[in-house]
Amino acid sequence: MEHILSLLVFFPAMAGLLGFLVTKESIRAYGISVSAIEFFLSIVLWIGFDSSNAGYQFVEYYPFVPSFGMSYYLGVDGISLFLIILSTFITMIAFIALSIKNEIKNLIISVLFLEMTMVGVFVILDVIWFYAFWELSLVPMLYIIGAWGSVNRVYAAIKFFLYTFAGSVLMLVGILYMGFLYHEATGIWSFALPDWYLLQVPFETQLWLFGAFFLAFAIKVPMFPFHTWLPYAHGQAPTIGSIILAAVLLKMGSYGFVRFSLPLFPDASAYFLIPVATICIIMVIYAAMIAYAQEDMKQVIAYSSISHMGIVILGTFAMNAEGITGSIFLMLSHGIVSGALFMLVGVIYDRRHTKMMRDFGGLASVMPNFATIYGIMLMASVGLPLTIGFVGEFLSLAGFYRINWMMTLFAGTGIILGAIYMLVLYRKSFFGPVVHEENKTLNDLNGKELTALIPLVALVAILGVYPKPVLNVIDMSVQKMLVLMEQKAVEQTTKDLIIKANTIGGTH
Repeated sequence: MEHILSLLVFFPAMAGLLGFLVTKESIRAYGISVSAIEFFLSIVLWIGFDSSNAGYQFVEYYPFVPSFGMSYYLGVDGISLFLIILSTFITMIAFIALSIKNEIKNLIISVLFLEMTMVGVFVILDVIWFYAFWELSLVPMLYIIGAWGSVNRVYAAIKFFLYTFAGSVLMLVGILYMGFLYHEATGIWSFALPDWYLLQVPFETQLWLFGAFFLAFAIKVPMFPFHTWLPYAHGQAPTIGSIILAAVLLKMGSYGFVRFSLPLFPDASAYFLIPVATICIIMVIYAAMIAYAQEDMKQVIAYSSISHMGIVILGTFAMNAEGITGSIFLMLSHGIVSGALFMLVGVIYDRRHTKMMRDFGGLASVMPNFATIYGIMLMASVGLPLTIGFVGEFLSLAGFYRINWMMTLFAGTGIILGAIYMLVLYRKSFFGPVVHEENKTLNDLNGKELTALIPLVALVAILGVYPKPVLNVIDMSVQKMLVLMEQKAVEQTTKDLIIKANTIGGTH
């Protein structure tokens, strides 16, 4: 267990390099095996994790460039633990469901390198290394969209890369300035995030640094008005690219807000709380209305992702345990549900080579197993009680209700709108007569597809009914972060906001 985090980070990449020696006929089984081992390692990490300890565990620290304060610094807490498990689980499920045969070896190797960067982002505690993994994640996804996507794949890949890279450049400036501030205060250089947590940053400086980090995280989420790259990326990406993009890569942005923006800049986070919440409400309602207007099933789910991520960020900026814990759980639930929905769209696309709702109708009578699983995931997406989607959305909205009940009311309309566009999609595609002859002979889910989808259905039900084992671990680390924010706050109004919100929420 001593080096399990290093193993989790670099095992996929090492296996990817060895993948060049594997034959094309065996590469799919090789990819599934590697991802299954990686998932097993993440479960071992969870088993060995002390749920009563709110701090970083399995820490690995080695000086890298000591004169400039750079180090190889790994650690995991309740905030990052389940995001690591989500990354390994979704990668394994995506490999199981993989149906692409063209240049499959290069695709699987690319996904394994992408898995390395995703896990790296969630375990790295040195901010320079964090930035390196953050940027490296763009390269394999750029290749996956550009090489295996649809007709306009090159445009979509370049737009994805330029948007996310441009925001990250400003974050790099913020990272370097934070390192400079730490050197000014202590006389030594350090880019270790736990060291930065101890640094008192003046209020005016917090405002500028918050903006630098905010842009990178907002584009990755993506938040309005930086969201326009996402529908193109999803629309053109192959199914495996859409699954990983929606389930994991978007969560890197929301994770950044929790890990960096709130604890490093608590006063700026409180100062910008209402503007950020306003953007979130626009995301929730605007994206839901656009989703309703779509005819392409994949675009409906893409805009639905933007709408749901608005609730995630709203819960994060509630700045109380209820909201932040709920937002992290919602990251997990959205990853599972959106990944499953994109996988289901990929299933029907493989059979009919179309994603347009008008080309279907009556699928429930032709593909009953497919329709059943799609219906379950649809209900989870709209937040039906006793499904995984309800828990995170309820806690996120309940947390922000303690801050502003009126804004929460507007955000809550997104659940109603989500139910409308999802049920319309289901009615058009699955009910009514089978009007197209091509649909009458469609095959229902095969063994490979059921193997990938049934674990997702099980998680939707189990964590919807009994989320406590996950919520308790997350909440411990969130509570510790809130204490740190309260201690670091320069402005009394920020202290009062954190204390009041958490007192009402029953955490003091």
